[in-house]
Amino acid sequence: MHLSKSLFPAVALAHQASCTSTGPRPSCSLDNVAHQLSLIDSSLARNATILSAVPVQLNGSYGDSTVLLGLPPMVSTGLPDLCAVEVNVTSSESSSYMFSLFLPSNWNSRFLTVGGGGTGGYISYLDMGVGTHYGFATMSTDNGHKGSPYDVTWIYKSPEKEIDWGYRAIHGAVELSKGLIEGYYGKDIAYSYYSGCSTGGRQGLKEAQISADSFDGMLIGAAAWWTSHQVSWITKISKDYFPVGDPKSIPAELFSSLVYPTVVEQCDRVDGVEDGIVSTPEKCHPDFEVLSCDYPSANSSACLTNIQLETLGKIYADYYVGPELVHPGLELSSETQWSQNMFGEVPLSFGLDFIRYGIFEDLDWPLDAYNDSVYEYTKNLDIMKAIDASDFDMSPYRDQGGKIMMYHGLSDPLIVTRGSSYFYEEVKLATGVSHPITNWFRLFFIPGMQHCLGTASDAPWHINGAGQSWIISSSSYSVPGFQDPKHDALLALMEWVEDGKAVDQIIATTWHNSTVPSSGVWKQRPICPYPKNAVYDGVGDVNVAGSWDCE
Repeated sequence: MHLSKSLFPAVALAHQASCTSTGPRPSCSLDNVAHQLSLIDSSLARNATILSAVPVQLNGSYGDSTVLLGLPPMVSTGLPDLCAVEVNVTSSESSSYMFSLFLPSNWNSRFLTVGGGGTGGYISYLDMGVGTHYGFATMSTDNGHKGSPYDVTWIYKSPEKEIDWGYRAIHGAVELSKGLIEGYYGKDIAYSYYSGCSTGGRQGLKEAQISADSFDGMLIGAAAWWTSHQVSWITKISKDYFPVGDPKSIPAELFSSLVYPTVVEQCDRVDGVEDGIVSTPEKCHPDFEVLSCDYPSANSSACLTNIQLETLGKIYADYYVGPELVHPGLELSSETQWSQNMFGEVPLSFGLDFIRYGIFEDLDWPLDAYNDSVYEYTKNLDIMKAIDASDFDMSPYRDQGGKIMMYHGLSDPLIVTRGSSYFYEEVKLATGVSHPITNWFRLFFIPGMQHCLGTASDAPWHINGAGQSWIISSSSYSVPGFQDPKHDALLALMEWVEDGKAVDQIIATTWHNSTVPSSGVWKQRPICPYPKNAVYDGVGDVNVAGSWDCE
């Protein structure tokens, strides 16, 4: 653990309905927290051990300074005064998981669980830190292993670890956290929330499907909910593209320098405003023949051969096996990060390596061996059914008053945007027309946003989704300068859950330097609940949210 002093200020964020804990401050000690654990009468608690309880003073820091591929150091700075607790849980004879709690001295009587990413095994101290500025007691789990979001080697012949990653770690950590929090403060939790993106989105949905009363409200981003299908689809398009240097393979630099500009040129104006942001990709059908090396005005150093154009078509195409949709294809405007995700030097680990380590347990299984039967086999494995968050009948969660705000970037190069609309429509169908889905579940697409955060098109993207504060600073929280329910999706969710005010739009923000709020606000735009889109009024400044309406 890394524990140090920070110069960043810690200012608690007030919410209209917040209430802070009163009475004597609880003792942040190993003995006290272990005592609270001993009072929980369950087999889960008896398999748990409190590893540490560390007081963190105002403006202090806490986390893990280990650098994992694809992640910043998980050290949260500028924290409010709190108690940091580490817990280990033995989940089977061959597996265990850890989780951490941040217990702020000024508690708002609420609990926030935050999710992870990819196949990673790490505790998200940064997102935990964000929540403490609202007064939340926060929790994150390492999902039963240590590793980066791109590491799948831990899966090899380790079914119990897969179960922990799939659902058991988050489920057990939520249950134990609630007991520890209520024991520590000596009062009940008023509301429980969840925030997670990518695998974190899947984790939240899965937990709500197996335990409807775990959360009152969930903020779900770019959910990787369809793991068995995603693994198969990623492997399939990897076979279509690799190896690098093959005649069918497209030089990676052309995705950003050739394909993406062509998409923007042909698709930007479709939404009625030429601003470099593709807002309605579903309405665009670009002519990629203009990229052909046979095109009269082709640049021989920046064009695609016929076989490369076929590969490009396969990347965008939905993957079907017979009449069954396996997975939608990548979205128009997501091309700038393809070389960092799907089409780097080697196939993305979440496809080929997942099949090698986790499905067939054959580390030499060749990419060329992939065919539709591999998908059929993968989706029917019990372990994959346990991981997928595909129980679309979420009426138990709805009926206990639960609310879901789901969001997804329209330029996501990793978790396909249309997977979220598919999930939403399936839940809508499964939960019945007599209960309007918009009463409890709303989906928001963010034009120009990439995977969970960031943009390549200078699009407004920040709504305080999971991970979005990371790329600003390790002490950032909310939407800097706009800490209110109109701009901050977590506050909007709280207002919906606690005050009954449904979320009709969220205003997304970006700055002149998109990760430096001090550079000044550049653009803001309303993000609308699906199937509505933001429509320009034709009069005002396109960079001002008031110039747009949800229609």
